[in-house]
Amino acid sequence: MAKKIEFTPDVTEIAQYGKAMSHPVRVYILKKLSEMNACCYSGDLVNEIPVGRSSLSMHLKELKNAGLIQGEVELPYIKYCLNRENWDKAKTVFKELFENKSF
Repeated sequence: MAKKIEFTPDVTEIAQYGKAMSHPVRVYILKKLSEMNACCYSGDLVNEIPVGRSSLSMHLKELKNAGLIQGEVELPYIKYCLNRENWDKAKTVFKELFENKSF
């Protein structure tokens, strides 16, 4: 019988960030937010990204669930920003992965 592997928290974290960044729209959103020194309204993104509102909402939700962005409600809009702390953490874990320090 095959031995069941227990994944360490760092491996699970890398996979969670990788899943969140596995779509070009999400990568674009992260790139845009990382270049801004301010937050962005979801309505601004709708005008810029060629996807529907519901698709954009799904992509924003995925990034938010991974902790890479955060949203603030300012009715009738939601304002999104990078979660700087988690963004820096994601950059660090990927750097370590690619430099092969943790494997």
